[in-house]
Order: sequence, then C-alpha cells, then structure tokens
Amino acid sequence: MQHPQVEAFAGQEGLIRVVGHRGARGLMPENTLEGFGFTLACGVRLLEFDVVMTRDNVPVITHNHRLTGSIVRDREGAWLRGAEPKVSDLDWADLSQLDVGGLDGSSAYGQRFPDQAFLSGVGIPRLRDLCRLVAQPEYEDVHLMLEIKSDPDKMKDAQVRAGIVAAVVAELRKMGLTERTLMHSFDWNLLAECSAQAPEMPTSYLTQLPENADDIGEDSATNASPELTVDNPPDLICAAGGALWCPYYLDVTAQAVARAQTLGLRVAVWTVNEVAEIDRMIALGVDAIITDFPGRVQHRLLAHGLGWAG
Repeated sequence: MQHPQVEAFAGQEGLIRVVGHRGARGLMPENTLEGFGFTLACGVRLLEFDVVMTRDNVPVITHNHRLTGSIVRDREGAWLRGAEPKVSDLDWADLSQLDVGGLDGSSAYGQRFPDQAFLSGVGIPRLRDLCRLVAQPEYEDVHLMLEIKSDPDKMKDAQVRAGIVAAVVAELRKMGLTERTLMHSFDWNLLAECSAQAPEMPTSYLTQLPENADDIGEDSATNASPELTVDNPPDLICAAGGALWCPYYLDVTAQAVARAQTLGLRVAVWTVNEVAEIDRMIALGVDAIITDFPGRVQHRLLAHGLGWAG
C-alpha cells in the first residue's frame, strides 16, 4: 500500500531531509520534550526517538533498556550508581521521579557530547507526551521516526513482541498520528509485527554491519537483524516490504544507495555528525540525514545550495 508519510522523508531535487536524532542530542538532553522542542524550533520537522516499555505497559521515550548512570539522576540530583535497573522492571511512577536533563561529563558517554546543555527537572517522557506535543496545530507537518527497542532478553517471545507493538500503536491511533509515523527498528521480526498490526504505518529498517563497533554507552540491537553484507540490505528490505533503509553511515556505498533507490526505497543515514561525513552523504544523494546536530547539517546543505524542507 502507498504511505503518504514516506514522502516526508524523501529527498527531492535540491533537497535532502534532516532528521533530529533523539531530538538534537549534540546540544540538548536526548529523548526529552525539551530536546524535541528545540529541534522543532530550528525548523527541523522530522524527529527520531526510541521507545521502551515499562513494567506497567507504558511506552516511554528512552534509548537503553537499562537506566544509564551517566544520564539519569535521582530526586536528590545524584547520578545513579551501581547496577542499572531495567526499564521493564520499573513502573511509570518510578521513572517519573528521575531527571534526565544532563550528562555526567566524567563518564565516557558524557565526554562524547561536551556541548550538550545541562538542565535540571527534565523527565523521561512517555510516548503520549510527545504525541500531545506534535498533535498541536502548529506541528501538523511534523513526522515521527519511532524506533521500538528490541529487548535482547525477550526478542524471541512473539507474545511479548505483539504486546509492545499493540501498546505503541494504540497511543498513536488515539492521537491520530499513524499517518505521520514510521515504525523503525533493527529487529525485522518486530517490524513484521508492526506491519501486521498497523498496515497504515510504513516500516523503516535500521542496519549496521557487524564489523563496525557499537557506540560507547549504547545498547546494541544488531543481533536482531539477518546476516548482512555491504550490498545486500536494499534487496532484503525490499523483499520484507520496507519503505525506508536506514544504514549506519560508515556502511554506506554509492552502489548500495543507487540500488536502494532503484528499488523504490528511501535512504535515511544514521547518525551523521562530522562535516566531512555530512558532505559525503550529500554527495551520495541520500534522501535524509539523521543527526545529533541538525543545525550543522542545515549549514552544510546551504553550502551546497540545498534545502531540507519541501
């Protein structure tokens, strides 16, 4: 079926889309309403973010399955220490007491983003909180790239998978946002479940070749994908019914981008932050660039005589 929201992520003559990764992680606290609001204020209308389920079945926006000590503070402002609890072992009421407005600059993860603002009193948002924000009339052109995180402890449990998808889809339908949302994941079984439950939402396939290391401080989901080579993802994704291919930027070749676009796939590359790599993606003619620094990508597009909003 045709999905109108795919066009929001499609490049055009003179235009490459910009997608704010977890909002604008390079400058603002990631996966927060404050970060999403900043990104929207910059004129970027495509938001990428991560969803994990709580014990009481509330979809919340956070990346890792465990609360990350370098990101999370308790009510007294102290960084979490010791064992990092799983989000799925906590209720929403527990999470609502935590602060995710800054990074511990002494941590390896915090040192990756030294320019990120440090705020206090910033909570982990629920999916419904972001839905309420973008459902406002002034954001009617905003589209969502929603990554459901695949729990490695439960990824083979079809019943669990179906329950997670059902909870996420219910929130989106309640707010009338299904026609503005892509379902996005490394887990191809999870995406098949999304298509079965919500055929009105297209699927976006994340890939990363095994020879490229995972980023410091972040959960990996690459073991949820089939065996990949440098050139085979477009054909595999097309056969699976995907609408977008979202490769890791170090894996991208001109041949693979051309093959994907020939097959009718849109290509949105993640996570592209350095000027040289932004320029390389522009030269490859990708449809969209997913970035922690939306303003940096905007400036490089302008330097090449390109725009980012159709």
